[in-house]
Amino acid sequence: MLGFGTNDHPTMTDVPIGLDAKGTRKEFDSMGTVAVPADTYYGAQTARSLVHFSIGGDKMPMPVYHAYGVVKKACALVNRAEGRLAGWKADAIVRAADETIAGKLDAHYPLFVWQTGSGTQSNMNVNEVLSNRAIQLLGGTLGTQQPVGPNDDVNMGQSSNDTFPTAMHVATVGQIDAHLLPQLDALAKAIEVKATDWMGVVKTGRTHLEDATPLTVGQEWSGYAAQIRGAMAAVEASKAGLFELAVGGTAVGTGLNAPKGFSVAVARQIAELTGKPFVTAPNKFMAQGSLDAMVRASAALRGVAVALMKIANDMRWLASGPRCGLGELKLPANEPGSSIMPGKVNPTQCEAIVMISIQVLGEDAAVAFAGSQGNFELNAMRPIIINNVLHMIRILADGAEKFRTFSVEGTDLDRAKIASYVGNSLMLVTALSPVIGYQKAAHIAEKAEAEGTTLRDAALASGDVDAATFDRVCDPKGMVGEGTAGA
Repeated sequence: MLGFGTNDHPTMTDVPIGLDAKGTRKEFDSMGTVAVPADTYYGAQTARSLVHFSIGGDKMPMPVYHAYGVVKKACALVNRAEGRLAGWKADAIVRAADETIAGKLDAHYPLFVWQTGSGTQSNMNVNEVLSNRAIQLLGGTLGTQQPVGPNDDVNMGQSSNDTFPTAMHVATVGQIDAHLLPQLDALAKAIEVKATDWMGVVKTGRTHLEDATPLTVGQEWSGYAAQIRGAMAAVEASKAGLFELAVGGTAVGTGLNAPKGFSVAVARQIAELTGKPFVTAPNKFMAQGSLDAMVRASAALRGVAVALMKIANDMRWLASGPRCGLGELKLPANEPGSSIMPGKVNPTQCEAIVMISIQVLGEDAAVAFAGSQGNFELNAMRPIIINNVLHMIRILADGAEKFRTFSVEGTDLDRAKIASYVGNSLMLVTALSPVIGYQKAAHIAEKAEAEGTTLRDAALASGDVDAATFDRVCDPKGMVGEGTAGA
């Protein structure tokens, strides 16, 4: 029975989360009655989706539901403030939404990624869970949709078509800010520390995989840090489109069944709840008929992967050896590298980053393809896009953390090997070009390579340069600017 307060309406009580019930209960939707597990908060439409779309093991990512909690809370607060939703109903919905945001109701969001392309079933999953949890808090009977209904109350003024892309944006911004950017910043800082420490260590440069003029190890690593910083800037810039929210457009972007000003008020409320500068999308037809902002964010994540792959590949090549490879870097020995070759150690963190980057490139291609599939007033490829984007963010963030902790921070130099390469490089002859001309300098390098002599011996034998001039001009330390990142 419902308990009534002084205003003749149900009073919310502090009922703990959980349903101490066995078997099934009856839930209903517009198509009829469905049996659902008695220990769950979800209802008929969620149960139908679990039957029709039990495809693979890919579940809708929890950050989507946590973000949906923010959206539903914001809508309930606005509807209450403007007198459309009774305060006691709104309070119960907000309480259930807060529990969703905090992850306390995760077990009741079981749907698969492969569902309706609009995300309708996930929206209804949220509506049903918040409705039943609110009913429980108000002392009602689950499955009755009274006194709080999933459609009429929780979904008031909303559609899956505008709330799901809103939740996508909220979830993506949240994950970027909470996980990806902090981990990339930490990785960039770790690389910058190495760059500073090694700015005076001259090494042989390599272009086209061949010997090139010298630079310092610090200069090389400063390039790595700059790549990450550049990729971070692109991710940051991509958030501009994500800050624009579709909520308020309802079914096709016209805002039917949403009161005037609802879109602006809800976006403002979401901004307040999240501390992020969310605003209503200026054009709801773009916001619902396309997923362009998500595609741009995905492209920025691809840029992160491209940068990380370059860095990881460089490190594993430069660490190849220890005796028969380049061997300039000494990577941390984290685990045995072979089940058959004793003492072998492999660049496993670098390999993990390369695989992560490959995965991200593939997922981004799928996002771009899905983004091109908008038809008329709806892009119905939303679940695959948000699943891929959130997965990309997660593996990039986790990978960056492990790469920093177990590879970059513990990497050291084989200074003797580096010095030997510099001393044996033929490309030091480049500094002679302004002195004796390109053609003569080229012949000196060719002679040294053909005869297996040092560059100095070949230069002196040519008669085109004397020993003092050679030693002054072909000093590796003088070829790297001042050994600074900007030289």
